[in-house]
Amino acid sequence: MHEWALAESIITAVTKIATKRKLKEIKEITVRIGELQQIEEDILSFAFEQLKKDIFRNTLFLILRAKTELECQICGVKWIFRRQNLDEDTIEKIHFVPEVAHAYIKCPNCKSPDFKIIQGRGIWLEKIKGAK
Repeated sequence: MHEWALAESIITAVTKIATKRKLKEIKEITVRIGELQQIEEDILSFAFEQLKKDIFRNTLFLILRAKTELECQICGVKWIFRRQNLDEDTIEKIHFVPEVAHAYIKCPNCKSPDFKIIQGRGIWLEKIKGAK
C-alpha cells in the first residue's frame, strides 16, 4: 500500500523541517493531494495515526484534496475534471498510468484529447504548525 510509504515519507520530511526549525512538537500538518493521485484518505489517515511518536504524539493531520484542472492545448478552454464522468475501471487505468487519461478524457468544448494537467497531480506539504 503506497499510502503507508507516503505517510512515512511525510513524517520523515516534517522531521527534517522540525529539526532545522528547532521545533519540539508538531501541532498540525496539512497535506494537499491531487485528485489524480488516487490516494485512499482513510488508509493515509490510519497510517499517520499509527506512525505518531515523539514530536508527532499530539499532531493533527489534515488531508485536503486539490481539484484537477485541465487545459485544452487546441482551443485553450480550462475545465475541472469530474471523476464521476468515468467508470471505476477507467479511473483505475488512469491511476496506474496517468498518460492514458488522454484516451478517456476530452475537452468539453472541442472534444480534443490534447490537454495538459494544470492542477490535480502531486502531493505536497501545505502547512506545518509547531512549537519550540
